[in-house]
Amino acid sequence: MSSDQLSVSSEQWTVGSEQLAVSSNPLTADCSPLTAHSLFAWGQRTYVMGIINATPDSFSGDGLAVGDDWVATAVRQAQQFAADRADILDIGGESTRPGSQPITAAEELARVIPVITAVCQTVDLPISIDTYRAAVAEAALQAGANWVNDVWGLRMDGRLAEVVAAVGCPIVLMHNRSKPKNVEQQDKLGGRYVGMEYGDLIGDIKRELQESIHLALASGVRESQIIIDPGIGFGKTVDQNLQLLNQLDQLKALGFPILLGTSRKSFIGYSLDLPPDERMEGTAATIAIGIDRGADIVRVHDVKAMARVARMVDRIVRGN
Repeated sequence: MSSDQLSVSSEQWTVGSEQLAVSSNPLTADCSPLTAHSLFAWGQRTYVMGIINATPDSFSGDGLAVGDDWVATAVRQAQQFAADRADILDIGGESTRPGSQPITAAEELARVIPVITAVCQTVDLPISIDTYRAAVAEAALQAGANWVNDVWGLRMDGRLAEVVAAVGCPIVLMHNRSKPKNVEQQDKLGGRYVGMEYGDLIGDIKRELQESIHLALASGVRESQIIIDPGIGFGKTVDQNLQLLNQLDQLKALGFPILLGTSRKSFIGYSLDLPPDERMEGTAATIAIGIDRGADIVRVHDVKAMARVARMVDRIVRGN
């Protein structure tokens, strides 16, 4: 597919401040085909979420928003992920790597809406919009997204929970203590967090996730819509990430499906002294341990390889 075949291009999507206001017609469940993709059998097998970075920059080097044909490139990646047995596509327009610079809502919309619109035309998989902004989530759901993946667990934009509640879509609530002042950069290995203090790592993460869950429920989000993410790599040191992964099963007590995002992250790089493009084996190890410890969804860059890892681990730990 070439860029001229797509009905929406990045150049066609312009966003003014007036377009970021709340729609006069609230979203309803009819705005996106969620019902066709909402029957996930949690605990029976592991689901694979493929990462589509609609950004010009990414810690892993896979940012797609470069050149004139980047929307078509994103569509081809989505089609390949579907062929490689992804279950969900996660589309994001703002880099969340340690030390990254925030962008405006207008910039984020200009990146993600063309991709969501185009992917919906060609790939029959549920789409997650990776954003913490209510305005972006609302536009993405109208464009065809089915889930919201909020890396700030409803702590950055209080209206996001209202948008999710109105649609009735799933939302991923992630734990996050990221602070730019705690980021250390190395040319080969990228950014990592240092000096992050927790009184009780697992206890603190459970408590703060519970606070995000409370924010969701208070706005009308149903328990059945909530998925939690421990936030590997977000405001945690290398050792804290390793401990969190090893003790992931303790989060099952919260009673929600768990999404695990370890793919190519710097704690793997610092553990193995490897750059992002050489972290596949390390990622595979974290996926295997994560599934054994109770992960329900794994968010990955290398869908084909990690889907195979997930299926093999499922055969061992789930017997299917």
